[in-house]
Amino acid sequence: MPFVIVDPESISLGERFAVVKTPRKSRARYPEACVTPVPAEQDARAQADPAHHLYPAVVYGPSSSSEGQRVYYLVRWLDAYNANGRG
Repeated sequence: MPFVIVDPESISLGERFAVVKTPRKSRARYPEACVTPVPAEQDARAQADPAHHLYPAVVYGPSSSSEGQRVYYLVRWLDAYNANGRG
């Protein structure tokens, strides 16, 4: 994860499960419009659809970028194979 200042007292920033819409998984941060937070890991995995560029992940944010956009930072991708105990 890129260097991000973490405020332990913040109630709006934090790690959360999400579905990220992206044509490539090589970025470190994603605009808020591309990230759909979900309540649980199972929800992120269930809503994943690689054919439509939707991938399950753990993200941190949303945070304001230096460009004035709200972004989420990628913590890690949730490997689809691990959902079934494989991989």
